[in-house]
Amino acid sequence: MTAAPADATRARATPAPPPAEGRLLREAVRRGRGPAALVLAATALGAAAAVTLPLALGRAVDLLIARADAGFWVLLCTALIATEVATDALVARTGGRTGAATTAWLRRRALAGFLAAPPAATTGTGLPTRLTANALDAGTAPVAAATAAAAGLAPLGGLAGLFLVDPWAGAAFVCGVPLLLLILRALLRDGRAALTTYQEEQGRMARLLTGALSGAATIAAAGTVRAEERRVLAPLAGMRAAGERTWRVQGRAAGLSGALMPLLVAAVLAVGGVRLVAGHLTPGDLLALSRYAVLAAGAGALAGALNGWVRAKAGTARVETVTALPPTPHGTRDLPPHGDGTLALHGVHVTRDGVPLLDSVTLTLPGGTTTALVGPSGSGKSLLAAVAGRLTDPDQGTVLLDGTDLRTLSADTLRHAVAYAFERPALFGATIADAVACGSLPEPELRRALRRAAADTFTDRLPHGPRTPLPEAPLSGGELQRLGLARAFTRPTRLLILDDATSSLDTVTAHLVARALTDTPGTRLTITHRLTTAAQSDQVVWLDGGRIRGTGPHSVLWRDPAYRAVFGAGAGGDAGAGADTVTDTGARRRSDVRTDVTSDVRTELPTDMRTDIHTGICTDPRVDTGTGAAE
Repeated sequence: MTAAPADATRARATPAPPPAEGRLLREAVRRGRGPAALVLAATALGAAAAVTLPLALGRAVDLLIARADAGFWVLLCTALIATEVATDALVARTGGRTGAATTAWLRRRALAGFLAAPPAATTGTGLPTRLTANALDAGTAPVAAATAAAAGLAPLGGLAGLFLVDPWAGAAFVCGVPLLLLILRALLRDGRAALTTYQEEQGRMARLLTGALSGAATIAAAGTVRAEERRVLAPLAGMRAAGERTWRVQGRAAGLSGALMPLLVAAVLAVGGVRLVAGHLTPGDLLALSRYAVLAAGAGALAGALNGWVRAKAGTARVETVTALPPTPHGTRDLPPHGDGTLALHGVHVTRDGVPLLDSVTLTLPGGTTTALVGPSGSGKSLLAAVAGRLTDPDQGTVLLDGTDLRTLSADTLRHAVAYAFERPALFGATIADAVACGSLPEPELRRALRRAAADTFTDRLPHGPRTPLPEAPLSGGELQRLGLARAFTRPTRLLILDDATSSLDTVTAHLVARALTDTPGTRLTITHRLTTAAQSDQVVWLDGGRIRGTGPHSVLWRDPAYRAVFGAGAGGDAGAGADTVTDTGARRRSDVRTDVTSDVRTELPTDMRTDIHTGICTDPRVDTGTGAAE
C-alpha cells in the first residue's frame, strides 16, 4: 500500500524559499512600533523643549539685565527643563520594557525555527550565542530605530536656532558639517562589518566550548585539558582582531567628532562675540547662541545612536539565520486506524557533502516485531533510525508506516505514532516526573513507565521520589538512559526506535528492559552493540557502509565470520556463546552470556534493591551488575 498520488506530490513539494535578508529586522521593528512611536514622540518632545530653552533663557537674561519682570520666562525655562527630564525618563523606561519583550519574542522565534527544522540543517548554527548575546542586541531594534530617527532632531533644531539668532554664526557652524557626515558614514560602513565578524567568532568559540563541556570526562581522562583549552580559545585571535577593529572605528569616529564639535562651538562663540561687540547681538542672544551651538554639536551623538542601530542590525542578522531555517514539511493525513506498525523503506538514499551515507536501503519491519540494527561504527545506523522516524528525510526513496508515506502525515500524527529513546537523552522540566511525562500524565501511568524501564529502583530512593527536582538527582549514565526509556514508554506508539538506548545498562537491567520491550505494542527498532539483544530480536539488519549486508535471524547471520566480527567474536565462536562483545565505549570484554540455556537465576543485589528475576539467560557471577564490567 502506498500513499495517494496527490499526497505524494504534496509531500515532495519544494519547500518555500527562505525569507529575504532583513525580514526579521523589519518584523521586529514592526512588532514594537507602538512603543517605538512613543519613544519617537517623547524624543521629539524633548528635542522641542531643548530647542526652545535657549530662546527662553536668552529672553530671561535680557529682561533681568534690564531689571524688567522676567517671571514668565523663568517659569517657562523651568517647565522646559522639567519636560526634558520627564521625556528622558519615559524613553529609558519604555526602551527597557520594549527591548525585553522584543528579545523574548526573538528567542521564541529562533527556538521554534530551530526545533521545526530537520536536525541535519541545524548543525553548527551556534544556537546558544544567537539566543543570548545576539538576541539581546537584536531586541533593541525597535527603540534603536526610533532613537536613530529622532537623534538628529535636536542638532537640526540647534542649527536652525543658530541661523534664527544670527545667520553669520550659523554659517560658521555649517562649514564643519560635511566632515561630520563623512565620519558618520565611515562608522556605518566599517562598524557593521567589524561587529558582524566579532559576533561570528564569538559564536564559533561558544560552539567549541559547548562540545568540550559535553566531553569533559573524556578530556580529563585523556589528559588533553591544555590542548582543549587551546582549541576552544583559538577563535579569540579573530575576536580580538574584530574587536580591535570595532573599537578603532568607533574610537576614530568619536575622536574626530569630539575634536570637531568643540572647534565648531568655539567658532560660533567667536563670531557671536564679535557680533555682540558690534552691537548686533544682546547678551541674551549670545547665551542663546552658545546653547544652540552645543545642541548643534550634539550631531556627534548621532554616532552613538547609529552604533546602537548597527548592533541591532548585526544581532538580528545572526538570529535570522536560525529563524530562516527551512522547516520540515508535513502533510495532513492520519494513519489507518488499526495498523500494526509495519515499517517499510524503499530505495532510501541519503547523501551528505557528496558522500553517500545510506545507499539504496530497502527494508521491511513487520508489525509487532523487534528488529536489531547492528553494524560497525560509521555504518549509518543512527542515520537510518533518524530516517525511519522522520527526524530527517531521505534524498531519494520512501518510508512507509502502515502503508502511509511519513511525509504525508500531519506533525501530530507522526509524533504520536513514533517514539524515540537515545543513548544520551536530554531531560527537560523541573522534576524527574516532568522530564519523563513531557506533559500531563496520570500518576499510575508515570509509575508504570518507570517500572517498565527499571527506573523505579532508583527514583523511589530519591528524597521526593519521581517528584525530586532534577538538580537534586545526580544520575549515572545508566540511570539517565532508563529515564529516557521510561519517557518512550509513557504512551502507546506504532513504532519505537531505540538509538543505542541501552548501552550503559548492566546485564540484569538490560534484560528487564528487553522483557518490557517484548510486551510493548507496535514495532520496535533498536540499534545495539549487545550480542544478547541481537540474539533475542525477531530479525537482525546488518548494516555496513550505508548498505544492508544481511537481514535475518541472528542464528543464521552468525554463520558469517564478518557478522561475528561486528561483535568482536572469533571465527569459530558459537552463536552467542562466550563471544567477545563490544561495549558502548568501544572496548572488548568477555561475555559469558549464553542464549541457548534456560535457567532460573536469583541475582543477589543490595538489600534495598533485591529482586527475584526469572530469566532465560545465564549470568556470570563475576559480572558487576552496577556497571556491566567483567572482573
